Amino acid sequence: MFAGSSRAVTVLSVTQILTWGMLIYPPVLTMPVLTAAHGWSLAFGMAGFSLGLIVSGLLSPTVCGWIDRYGGNRPMGAGAIAGAAGLAGLAFADEPLSYFACWILLGAAMSASLYDAAFATLTTVFGATARRQITFVTFAGGFASTVGWPATHLLLAELGWRGTYLVFAAIFLLLIAPLHYFALPPARHHAAISQTSTDRAPVLLTSDGKPFLLLAAAFAIYAFVLSGLTSNLLAMLQRGGLSATSVVAIGALFGPAQVAARLADFVFARHTNPLWIARAAVAVVACGLATLALGGMSWPLAAAFALTFGAANGVITIARGALPLLLFGPVGYGRVLGRIARPALIVQALAPFLVASAIERFSDQAALLGGVVACLVVLTCFLALHAPRSVHPK
Repeated sequence: MFAGSSRAVTVLSVTQILTWGMLIYPPVLTMPVLTAAHGWSLAFGMAGFSLGLIVSGLLSPTVCGWIDRYGGNRPMGAGAIAGAAGLAGLAFADEPLSYFACWILLGAAMSASLYDAAFATLTTVFGATARRQITFVTFAGGFASTVGWPATHLLLAELGWRGTYLVFAAIFLLLIAPLHYFALPPARHHAAISQTSTDRAPVLLTSDGKPFLLLAAAFAIYAFVLSGLTSNLLAMLQRGGLSATSVVAIGALFGPAQVAARLADFVFARHTNPLWIARAAVAVVACGLATLALGGMSWPLAAAFALTFGAANGVITIARGALPLLLFGPVGYGRVLGRIARPALIVQALAPFLVASAIERFSDQAALLGGVVACLVVLTCFLALHAPRSVHPK
């Protein structure tokens, strides 16, 4: 795992746990104390995080395009340095302008550090055969919350929120940046990589027509459902009559289900089609949301939903990396992936506020049923897509 091309899997498995664990998961714990120290509202503090996601979406096509051209070392290494600067800056940003400037830096770090950049890097190394490596890295990344939340909680207790951000900055600068710059193997030229290991060559689709629009729409709408509902789900369950202890226990089921599904995909990846996996996963989410909306917020139904939603999301994350590779091939993969990520990240940033507003105006049940409709639209997009056919070379 540490020699040659396989080193990319090892390095990115480690750095995905760390980057997700320090960029995405901590705000839910750090924001209440950070905003209280500055006298800001929690909504104002979280606006910075939303800004970071939007910046990440805007930059993703460019950053992933650089990875196509140069490999992952320099773009991902630079992203880690931006992450270090942004996290260190948060420890000293006492004014709104400097605070938002730090989140712009962190948005740049997200675009060059998280799954899209990792998937693009793996494809420059492994080409059309990168699906299995993508699956393994997402499997490792599934442990980010398991590491990130307890570590953040411990650091907050021992060092306070400023010390926590400075520790995170040091890890980005002294560990993640060197791993990305120096330990990632160099990219291989795509033209030298066989499109398939069999005697059949796929007739790939073009990334500037209807298939691309369907795929981008599907993942953007799903990102809205995921971000909007997960950010409001625990509060919805409490309003439905479940105790705080039960709600926390239900929320804890999401992560293990996600990891288990990714492990299953890793084991059976050679025998499954990511398009069919994506279709099945979205159908499962739609059924789960409908059951929760119509059956009530009972503990068994909520627990079953958390398990199925977690499992489905686990494989959809893999599909987001594997489907563009299947449909459009490895050449220019990074830029295609970045173009798909742009609308998804932007709606992901806006969804929590929009869903919360819809719940306030209508009801929890209406929001859940809206999620069902959105999932059906996603499923329709996936059903309209077809994997490239294969032909024997003449």
